[in-house]
Amino acid sequence: MSPFTGSAQPTEKWHHLRLTRDDGVATVTLARPEKLNALTFGAYADLRDLLAELSRERSVRALVLGGEGRGFCSGGDVDEIIGATLSMDTAELLDFNRMTGQVVRAIRECPFPVVAAVHGVAAGAGAVLALAADFRVADPSARFAFLFTRVGLSGGDMGAAYLLPRTVGLGHATRLLMLGEPVRAPEAERIGLVSELADEGQAPARAAALARRLADGPSLALAQTKALLTAELDMSLAAAVEMDAATQALLMNGRDYAEFHAAFAEKRPPRWEGR
Repeated sequence: MSPFTGSAQPTEKWHHLRLTRDDGVATVTLARPEKLNALTFGAYADLRDLLAELSRERSVRALVLGGEGRGFCSGGDVDEIIGATLSMDTAELLDFNRMTGQVVRAIRECPFPVVAAVHGVAAGAGAVLALAADFRVADPSARFAFLFTRVGLSGGDMGAAYLLPRTVGLGHATRLLMLGEPVRAPEAERIGLVSELADEGQAPARAAALARRLADGPSLALAQTKALLTAELDMSLAAAVEMDAATQALLMNGRDYAEFHAAFAEKRPPRWEGR
């Protein structure tokens, strides 16, 4: 995303989520524990806009996405979203569904790794938010459920039919999206939906440790790796190899590449600049 902001000013307070920062690591917490962090229109919009702001300012090098209370996120709020959408016309519904997709795109396209810390339920839109992250760290209580067909909608919501087969394979994705059955943490790890299975209650701490490791690494190289992983999903091998070559040529002119060589010669850890 472009770092140029025009007349836009940074948002001083986010009303539908909690944001904290620690030396390059941002932690975004869905904070409606009494509703299992069910998403509202405002929560979707805040996530979309926050990720765009953090991408532009370029001070964040890794982000943790988690939920307060007993679960990660139970999906869209039944009353505030599902009930409200019943009175919307097609144009309004298209605007809403595009906004939810924009959140997923923002997670995939932001220039820093996103680590989802999952405990308890990650259902519906909550499951897709976790799926869109670069890493999913879960504790044994985690259970993922793509519930869209259970409410009479397509299982391919918010990019799920694009992302899930590429994460767990077409067979598992078909089962999860069509049946909407919950997948508990051990199976989720087995099929590749979970990146790391933490001990009970330790998902936030393990996610934070992973985010710190990423933030302390070569941030430009990681950003370009993330960009290539997303861009090359639909490319031919020839196009992907050419894009890899162009990317490496640019990074080889960077400070971090030269810093690695100097650090190796001097037998010390590299001091990454992200340039």
